[in-house]
Amino acid sequence: MSNTASPPARIAAVIVTVGVFALLIAGAALVYSPQLLRSFGAQPEISATDELTYISDLDFWQRTPRERTVRATAHFDLDHDLTDVPLQVGDWVGEEVPETNQEVLILLEPEQYVQRLYQDSQGRYIWLSMVGGRNSQPFHAPDICYDADGWQYDLGSHPTALEGGGEVYGLWLDARKEMPEGYTAEHVVYYFYLFPDDRRDQSDGIVLYKLTSGRYGSLEDTLAMHEAFTRQFFQAAATPASIAQATD
Repeated sequence: MSNTASPPARIAAVIVTVGVFALLIAGAALVYSPQLLRSFGAQPEISATDELTYISDLDFWQRTPRERTVRATAHFDLDHDLTDVPLQVGDWVGEEVPETNQEVLILLEPEQYVQRLYQDSQGRYIWLSMVGGRNSQPFHAPDICYDADGWQYDLGSHPTALEGGGEVYGLWLDARKEMPEGYTAEHVVYYFYLFPDDRRDQSDGIVLYKLTSGRYGSLEDTLAMHEAFTRQFFQAAATPASIAQATD
């Protein structure tokens, strides 16, 4: 890993400114059926009435072609405490790192703001930020913050294939900055927005799911790490239209 993979303290500074299968046969079915679903383009079965079903999208102002209905493993809505999202998922163990810069909270005025640092057995770090609000105030695209702080960056969208079938889409940002201490910091950010249902009424609440890490290997390697982490929280995804047809 190069010195561009920023340690947790450096990433934290920028954030301020800116299961086991029971039986062999059943296990094989669970492992391979999602791959077959993805290979043949089939939509997984997701109940729109499940309380752990959400709408994900790249934007919170308007719907995009990347909008998906996703089935989660935890509650990602403002009717629940976001700190109940597990601290231990798969190979990752996290800890709460409360925001200490009151200016950030005053600026964003979020209803809920959760910031965590997770580490895996390989010693890799990833920050999970969950910001919730019932209007647009708490939501600022990361590129705006990085741009304001003098970072150079590239942007794009990226699909995360889920084990139960389908994909959830997020936006990624690969940012670089020459630091006064003489090293090049590089952060990779991956994020999307979650709504409790397809009405997408801001007053019902919006939650920003955002990952931030240093760069581990290539950009593709790092995004693969973000994907693996995201799969711990989201099981399956389908287009909203297919959900509507299934529930008619």
